Amino acid sequence: MFETLLLNFLFLLVPVIVFLVFFENRPSDYHGKILVLLSAASMILCISMPIQLSIGFIVDLRYIPFLVVALYGGYRSVFLLYIILNLYRFYVGGEGTMQSFLFSTTIMVIVPYYSAKFMKLSSRRRILWAMAASFLTIGFYLCTLSFATGALNSHFGMLALNTLTTYVVFMGILMVLIEKIIANIKNRDRIMHSERLNVVSELAASVSHEIRNPLTVTSGFLQLLSKSKAIGPEEKEYVELSLQELRRAEKIVSDYLSFAKPQSDNMVYSDMSEELEYTKSVIMPYASIHKVEVAFRFNNSLKKHYDRNQVQQCLINLYKNGIEAMKEKGGGTLFIDISEKKQNIVIRIEDTGVGMTKEEISRLGKPYYSTKEEGTGLGMLMVYSTVDKLKGFIEVESEKGKGTTFLITIPT
Repeated sequence: MFETLLLNFLFLLVPVIVFLVFFENRPSDYHGKILVLLSAASMILCISMPIQLSIGFIVDLRYIPFLVVALYGGYRSVFLLYIILNLYRFYVGGEGTMQSFLFSTTIMVIVPYYSAKFMKLSSRRRILWAMAASFLTIGFYLCTLSFATGALNSHFGMLALNTLTTYVVFMGILMVLIEKIIANIKNRDRIMHSERLNVVSELAASVSHEIRNPLTVTSGFLQLLSKSKAIGPEEKEYVELSLQELRRAEKIVSDYLSFAKPQSDNMVYSDMSEELEYTKSVIMPYASIHKVEVAFRFNNSLKKHYDRNQVQQCLINLYKNGIEAMKEKGGGTLFIDISEKKQNIVIRIEDTGVGMTKEEISRLGKPYYSTKEEGTGLGMLMVYSTVDKLKGFIEVESEKGKGTTFLITIPT
């Protein structure tokens, strides 16, 4: 029996191992489908080689992968697993087939309902939730089994205790591995994104510096030329126009330099209240033009060192993107909420616009990628770069047709 139990545990580990070896570096869009298929294989193997108990019952671990997919994937992912489970169980046949169908249907209806709430929990709480779901699910199964068979005795009590312990422990181990994989993928993406931002910042700094030198020389010669008596009024007007354009070019170069590196003159130690009030005032006319209401709430006392200009530009870019996302729907509401949580400044910017797909979210912040036809992607690149310099991180939640939420967490 012990060997069969270990074999069933190995079947649970197969999806994790295969995913790590072959599919971890594939595009994230394929992860869900691959994991459902791997979980189906694990479930079929568990049903095919159940644990034979001395008192006549058989037990397997089929509901562990079923519960995991239900919690992480919701109805859409677990439905295919539900079909595969019951088709194979009817194929195997024997006693308990109908009970298995009714029990899996109950899980299929109830557990995925909590998937959205489950995914919003922290890693540790997700592990505890999954273990609790496993305990309640198998506890309910054993209760119905005892009433159906009338086998409520000491032997059955020992079986129930061992089965509950096995399910909860194995679910806990599997969840720890899954959460560790998720954390590693997020950390790897964060590191890669930081490296990409550093490269862009260094490139912006070097290019801006090299461009500034010839601009300064050209500006100097034009100023000398404007004072010359050898040229007429019309030529002087042309020189003045050229100087204006050179000054504009120098300002653009300065903006790129500030994008690349925080400027000491702009550094402040503050709770961001002034920057948030200022950016809200700046964006209000633009919001009114596009019939967008702005709901603003500030509740923060924590302070942070930051470049004022960069933070202002970062917020304006996010507000502007939210307003433009609602422009296509004829208006909406832009929610701006600033709060504090465990020594972190939390900025929540939510719109009721057109939303984005998971693929579009995964590409945000990459150079020259934009969801807008006329966009360059440099605005979101600047947003991610600014938050990265503040040692913070950005979480994006979006649903096509319903809107997008940017959650910026900045440690103090």
